[in-house]
Amino acid sequence: MLNIKGVAVALVLLAGNSMAAVSPQDAAKLGTSLTPLGAEKAGNAAGTIPAWTGGITRAPAGYQGSGKHHVDPFAGDKPLFTITKANLAQYRNQLTPGQIALFEAYPDTFQMPVYPSRRSGSAPQWVYDNTAKNAVSAKLLDGGNGFADAFGGIPFPIPQNGVEALWNHIARYRGTYVVRRASEVAVQRNGSYSLVTSQQEALFKFYDPKGSYANLNNILFYYLSFTRSPARLAGGAVLVHETLDQVKEPRQAWGYNAGQRRVRRAPNLAYDTPISAADGLRTADDTDMFNGAPDRYDWKLLGKREIYIPYNSYKLTSPEVKYKDLLQVGHLNPAYTRYELHRVWVVEGTLKPGARHIYSKRTLYLDEDSWQAAAVDQYDGRGELWRVSMAYLKNYYELPTTWSGLDVFHDLQARRYHVQNLDNEEANTIDFSQPTADDGYFTPAQLRRRGTR
Repeated sequence: MLNIKGVAVALVLLAGNSMAAVSPQDAAKLGTSLTPLGAEKAGNAAGTIPAWTGGITRAPAGYQGSGKHHVDPFAGDKPLFTITKANLAQYRNQLTPGQIALFEAYPDTFQMPVYPSRRSGSAPQWVYDNTAKNAVSAKLLDGGNGFADAFGGIPFPIPQNGVEALWNHIARYRGTYVVRRASEVAVQRNGSYSLVTSQQEALFKFYDPKGSYANLNNILFYYLSFTRSPARLAGGAVLVHETLDQVKEPRQAWGYNAGQRRVRRAPNLAYDTPISAADGLRTADDTDMFNGAPDRYDWKLLGKREIYIPYNSYKLTSPEVKYKDLLQVGHLNPAYTRYELHRVWVVEGTLKPGARHIYSKRTLYLDEDSWQAAAVDQYDGRGELWRVSMAYLKNYYELPTTWSGLDVFHDLQARRYHVQNLDNEEANTIDFSQPTADDGYFTPAQLRRRGTR
């Protein structure tokens, strides 16, 4: 058992094990000794992680509103120190195996500038209120492959096993309706790359203020993406209906091919299916650090660690930073990155006997203040570390919520990496203020029309 501020958390090896519900007494710690989302409110003993005092509660001066590039609220901060290959031994205990592997792979160029830790994570009060209700009502279904009786907040803010913590990442708050134009690139060994630009829209039914668990109809969110460039891919589109229990009702997906002008079902857009725009460097369930059905892995909650993770990454996503300066051989330009010491939940997934996936094991490091996976280590069939993913987090203070600005996927064997959600050179960025689309907007019948625009 791991005891965190008086809350007993059972470290359960298998996701499917049934657990007793969180007691009202333990749930009452949310907002007192725990933050409203379940993190430890207090700082650490060394004073290197501060207490949480509410996070960012308003946008900084100069911010022009949703859809515009973010102003850095911590622009005056200076690095405390920089981790390099030369001083790596001094900081190994606060790094993930994947981060250590990046220093080994790129000893002359990979660095981690470490800044003061700012516990900037926050969410709207209604999300906090729903999280408190979920704490005593939410329950796992079908061996952990879905959950019930939770809505509009973190489902398991006081997790009792690995799959509950994983669901907190999958079902975390990211607004209700999101529109974003962004690019992704696969950076080759020599540093060359070609942008693939798309417009993405998502309706998070789980966070519809007018909705409820009872009327979700097993839909977690709708997602639509249509490609703008390059010309050879322009006009193509993908539609996803993400289900809450994907074993009971698998994810529904459709693709539109502009050349053929046909909409077709895409039944294999799940698990380890390679994503073509990522040049094979990202699987379907790598997207968003992890998504989809958890059923092929046994999930173990390993407890908490203090780790240097990407945080408050406003400089990285600034419109003043050009892609040619950001995208270097092997990794992002360290000059634009920011790492902070934070507590993370460590969740390990081991491939079940008889299950198929290219990853035999995945270890997720979940930011305690937001439940967003900040880093993931993926292992190949031989049990060797293969791929390292990092989400460069920041607070989208227009909502507010903590989400990644960029997601980066490193292949240690191929010495290539893939970057998602580049929007530095776009006139506008992610927009949460558009009128909310209804369910009828996210249908196969609408897909062809959207793809040919």
